This record gives sequence, C-alpha cells and structure tokens, in this order.
Amino acid sequence: MIRYALQCEHEHGFEAWFSASADYDDQAARGLVECPLCGSRAVIKQIMSPAVAGARKREAGPDLATMQTLIQQAAREARSHVEQNFDYVGDAFAREARDIHEGRSEKREIYGEATPAEVRKLREDGVPCAPLPPDPAKAH
Repeated sequence: MIRYALQCEHEHGFEAWFSASADYDDQAARGLVECPLCGSRAVIKQIMSPAVAGARKREAGPDLATMQTLIQQAAREARSHVEQNFDYVGDAFAREARDIHEGRSEKREIYGEATPAEVRKLREDGVPCAPLPPDPAKAH
C-alpha cells in the first residue's frame, strides 16, 4: 500500500491509500479521486517524506480493517445527524442554499441533491456546502 498526501484546488489537505502508484494515476485520470471536504476532483499529490523505520519500536496502531470500521461508523454517525437534524430539500438544494445564503429564505440547515455543476457554481459564489458522507450500507 502507498499513502499519498493530497491537496485539492481549494487547498484542503488529506491523505489517501492506494495499492500501487499506478492505481492513483489511473483513478485520478478517471476523476475518481476527490477531496473529502469539498468534493473537488482537482487533486494533486503533495511532497511527502517516506516512512522510514527508526531504531525505536513504534506503537502498533489499529489495523486496516479496524480503521475501515471506524471510518464507516463516523460516516454513519455524520449522515444520521444530518438526516435527523437538517431539512431535506431534494433536488432544490442548490436554489435553496443560494436563497438562504443571500437572505431570501429563512436561515436553517438543509441537505439534498445537487449536480457537480451546481455545487461548483455554489462554491464559486461563496455559498458554503459540502458532500454528505455516503451511506456505507448502500455502498456495496
């Protein structure tokens, strides 16, 4: 496995793991690598120092399966919080988010559906929005 430090066009830094360097190149070329904070697919690799084993023994961290379970649990909890506490506005998300941002609609937390082009335009116009974590139960 190879760990890459990545950064999106909005300067959000994050890490991702790939089986081989060719896997990153292939996935990035197909637009499959995206920023977990804003969903941007304009992602580049950052300079990263190699992990070199030192003389001291490092504490063993959680294994990959445990990490995956923890990440899926966090995604479920975040999604559940949004679904329970935010108003679902369906495919009117872009319009409603813009109306709230510009003061034409009451301020409230919303979630819904938007096309990549709508999300890009919202971000360009300074309207805060972020992708909802996927439902791990429906990912398979």
